[in-house]
Amino acid sequence: MQNNMSHFSLKSLFGAVFLFFAFSFGLKAQDAAKIFKQNCAVCHALTDQKLTGPGLAGVFDRVQPGSMTKDAWLHSWIKNNEKLIKSGDAYANKIYNENGKAAMTVFESLSDKEIDDVIAYIKAPPVPTTTGPVTTTGGDVVAAEEVKGGIDPLYLLLGSIVILAIVLGALRSVRHSLQNSYNRREGKAEKPEITFGEEIKEWIGSHRRLVGVFVIIIAFGGMKSCWDACYDLGVYYDWETQKGYHPEQPIKFSHKLHAGDNEIACQYCHNSVEKSRHAGIPTVNVCMNCHKGIQTGPQYGEKEIAKIYAASGFNPKTGVYDAPENPIKWIKVHTLPDHVYFNHSQHVVVGKQECATCHGDVKKMTTVEQKTPLTMKWCIECHRKTEVAMEGNAYYDRMHKALKEKYKGQYDVKFTVDKIGGLECAKCHY
Repeated sequence: MQNNMSHFSLKSLFGAVFLFFAFSFGLKAQDAAKIFKQNCAVCHALTDQKLTGPGLAGVFDRVQPGSMTKDAWLHSWIKNNEKLIKSGDAYANKIYNENGKAAMTVFESLSDKEIDDVIAYIKAPPVPTTTGPVTTTGGDVVAAEEVKGGIDPLYLLLGSIVILAIVLGALRSVRHSLQNSYNRREGKAEKPEITFGEEIKEWIGSHRRLVGVFVIIIAFGGMKSCWDACYDLGVYYDWETQKGYHPEQPIKFSHKLHAGDNEIACQYCHNSVEKSRHAGIPTVNVCMNCHKGIQTGPQYGEKEIAKIYAASGFNPKTGVYDAPENPIKWIKVHTLPDHVYFNHSQHVVVGKQECATCHGDVKKMTTVEQKTPLTMKWCIECHRKTEVAMEGNAYYDRMHKALKEKYKGQYDVKFTVDKIGGLECAKCHY
């Protein structure tokens, strides 16, 4: 009786402990609230308030999905609104036109489960814990309920561990009392109470195989978790690497006005993008090439252009550079970790990639923001699906010819970047 009771109780308790931690171990670092704040809150409020995009309060009542269900339409819109608009969907085009034809970010990296979680979060947002709007780093106003809401999963986990420890201690005490009661009735000696640590040590000694299985499962789970964390490295590296980050610059420079409306080529200002690993920040002299004559802007008048004159030491009244120069302290938007090597010229000249591949459609942005996550996962997926631009490149012409001859009649392969070493660690990491 004693052995059976001890075996059953400890086995059940340790099984419960293992299942609890196995479940906790699989918790996602990002819950729906965090996903919303990282990807949606920059442009959308959970209320009726319009920010960059429309407020989301009552959005499910407004959706007119046509032949699709509302959930299916929302999935299509969130995943790739541009594709839905181009398909001719009436409601998608209605929203697009009502919001000044401003393109929404494409979220193809989000899984269907994550989108379902975000939709559920929007339907039932947390009760606000602060009053009044607050201002984000980029200068946007965010509704109060977006700032705080819900309970941190870490606190839930710690609280559950404490409760589980208390229950475990109570069960141990009850089991010991019942065992001694049984021993007294049978005329056996009472068993002295041992510490929890000694009991664990005794149980482990008699269940080595089971403990070995637990250790292997936890070890592999830990390695998988570390790999996933490395795969998404960049998301949590710094705020500057967050999708949607768009700081307020010292001069209100509109890329939409310059690159979009006036069709100034990106390379005119970022003139080292085709020759260097860095795209380059334009000097104030580049600005003065045009603004020595253009002294009034269409939106801010002379106010912002006057900052360019102050930086260059230019006197617009006399047309002479007779004042001290003051460098413009631009704020970098796209930042990679220090151990990551990225070469702009390699991608733009050899790879023939458009700036929008990594930076989004800058020609439509008044304030430049980070449109893509720039994580290792994102870069690897891009290398796996992007075909090598071989035409007109003598080096790739020779390679392509040799490969076609070598595998003639065997394969019909698309030569994506990963097939020419695009996934080798040393290509991007020092």
